Amino acid sequence: MAAKVALSPGSQSQKVDSIFAKPLINQTLATPAKVFQFVQKCVDDGKTVNLFNEIKENIITNGLKYSLATGDWGKANATGTRAGVSQVLDRLTYASTLSHLRRLNSPIGREGKLAKPRQLHNSQWGMMCPAEILEGLACGLVKNLELMVYVTLGSAANPILEFLEWSTENFK
Repeated sequence: MAAKVALSPGSQSQKVDSIFAKPLINQTLATPAKVFQFVQKCVDDGKTVNLFNEIKENIITNGLKYSLATGDWGKANATGTRAGVSQVLDRLTYASTLSHLRRLNSPIGREGKLAKPRQLHNSQWGMMCPAEILEGLACGLVKNLELMVYVTLGSAANPILEFLEWSTENFK
């Protein structure tokens, strides 16, 4: 039985953790029985216990190299791997590079014939481009950000709180 690693359930990247991090961390750590045998052998032989010999340090590096090289994230030849997570950047022209960087892929199967997931939702207008659509099975499932969309990575809360305090009345 392998050692299990519990990652925080409230993690923002919980999907990535479950697909990639958990299996690699569980592979990196040796089983408790093997660790116990190793410690017992060191104590019996009178040697110092060095647990760094029991940790496989190249598992995470090799896993990342494999995943970035093939695009398949997860264990090699195992169920639950996701194909096409990483792709080679299209650098044919500047416009195609920008289009490739602003592409959003819906996690819905291509073989479905439903029209609703392929249409733009009302909340997506102004952020998703209604004109740049792929043809074929991925029609409407791969969407592109509009040219003028700016994605923020985070902002300070103080200016927003000051604005809210300034614009509200005191209702005491």
